[in-house]
Amino acid sequence: MSDARHVTGSRLRIVEVPGYGAEDVLVGTDGADEGAVFTGTEDGAVLRISHDARHISRIAHTGGRPLGLELLGDGRLLVCDARRGLLAVDPRSGGVEVLVGDVDGRPMKFCNNAAVAGDGTIYFSDSSLLHGIDEWKHDLVRLTRTGRLLRRTPAGVVDVLVDGLAFANGVALAADESWVAVAETSLRTVVRRWLTGPRAGERDLLADDLPGYPDNIARGSDGLVWVTLASPTDPVVSTVQRAPLWVRRGVTSIPERLQPAPKRTIRVLALDGDGRRVHDVVVDEPAARRAFHMVTGVREHHGRVWLGSLHEAAVAYVDL
Repeated sequence: MSDARHVTGSRLRIVEVPGYGAEDVLVGTDGADEGAVFTGTEDGAVLRISHDARHISRIAHTGGRPLGLELLGDGRLLVCDARRGLLAVDPRSGGVEVLVGDVDGRPMKFCNNAAVAGDGTIYFSDSSLLHGIDEWKHDLVRLTRTGRLLRRTPAGVVDVLVDGLAFANGVALAADESWVAVAETSLRTVVRRWLTGPRAGERDLLADDLPGYPDNIARGSDGLVWVTLASPTDPVVSTVQRAPLWVRRGVTSIPERLQPAPKRTIRVLALDGDGRRVHDVVVDEPAARRAFHMVTGVREHHGRVWLGSLHEAAVAYVDL
């Protein structure tokens, strides 16, 4: 089943924030933060946007580059910081605690996105062992396959669940926590690792041959897994990925203006537990795409779909 919703630009609401690169979005669910939206920007700030989008405040500074955001059971925010690792941020005091800075004695290179289980277990991605956020294009094109999906238990023990991923990115848990999924950006797939039941320990694909490059993913209040498509499939990138390594390295060594660039698009999908496409939300008005593009964060909350972007000083939303 697929419900393709082509949204007009007039229905896209853009909320400007005081910082570039509001990469992910998170909606608060309790107390005073019910309906508030959190995001992190390139300058290290973690921002809170009031539920009516009229007030924006900086609640913390990570000292790095915050990407994926999640809620922790103790009221703190889980922040995947591309430069510092997995952090816990107190939105009241602004305090920052490093939960995971290195794995097996080696500093994380590119902590990206996470999902938190009911018992406090954290599943999180490390996009690459070779390239950090400033070289994300290198890993996308060169297919290093050094990305990982990791797990941190409530006791603080960290292990690797899935390795060899081609740019590990967004992470989401099944509603019943029977599996965890991780977006594999370079190959346009969503990889699933079974956690419980007769298939525990197995790996398969929740989705493949996506019509674009997935970034963050998140389970919505509707129980579906929402998937961002930061850019449509680029045949030039696909061709380069099949070329010898020296060619792939060469492409990312030329001036950036000559390298393959993300196409301006605003698109997110929603998948059910069998990988079927339930929603395909496309904002197809040129004026809207000029104002906002490269969707890298998504969060559905009671019919409203919030969007983040690595390349915008804003977040946006559409109502289904």
